[in-house]
Amino acid sequence: MNRSNIKTISIPRIDAIENIQHDNIINILEEKGFRTIIDSNNWSKEFPYCPLSSFTTAHDGKYIYIDFFVRCNYLKAENYENNSPVSQDSCVEFFVAPKGDNHYWNFEFNCIGTINASHRTERKNPTRLNDEELAQVLRYASCGNKPFQELEGIFSWNLLVAIPLSLIGIEYLGKPIEMKGNFYKCASGCTQPHYLSWNPIFTEKPDFHRQEFFGNIILE
Repeated sequence: MNRSNIKTISIPRIDAIENIQHDNIINILEEKGFRTIIDSNNWSKEFPYCPLSSFTTAHDGKYIYIDFFVRCNYLKAENYENNSPVSQDSCVEFFVAPKGDNHYWNFEFNCIGTINASHRTERKNPTRLNDEELAQVLRYASCGNKPFQELEGIFSWNLLVAIPLSLIGIEYLGKPIEMKGNFYKCASGCTQPHYLSWNPIFTEKPDFHRQEFFGNIILE
């Protein structure tokens, strides 16, 4: 793979935002966080639909905060139980390999904040996070938290998530931490299925579980 295809983001540190109301956290992220778009439509011939998708991120030494924003024509959130197949719904995802080895975590969320998360070394044989671990991942969804069938129209929604660094085996000691990872927007079970990524993926078919296409992520 051409290394020029590998993107890099630096996630800024913002102190003492853990106990701030989530609306104010979003405002702080907008002001001081790092923002970019999820626009690599890697399989555009088969799946041409490309909804506007972005994320803004920061950390405070305890949590990684990610505020996903999406504008789309179809909205769906039928899954409401932990570790249900949320990628079939209107879904955003964050995959991270915090130590640069073959261990990575996948965090997948539908638009009402239902979570599917695992610890893996490959797509097969995941170690699912249990209910207690999943409860540590804070989620604030503009769509509420009640499931609904697919809607058609013009929708804008956001999902703020806060993932504890301790959950992925990271201890922040005030120095930059280099990680690998990728951010995604997908909806495999919607009328307009799509599979978008922040860092490009060069595979024949959609496959987010490809660590060789993870980008560089630096916790400042």
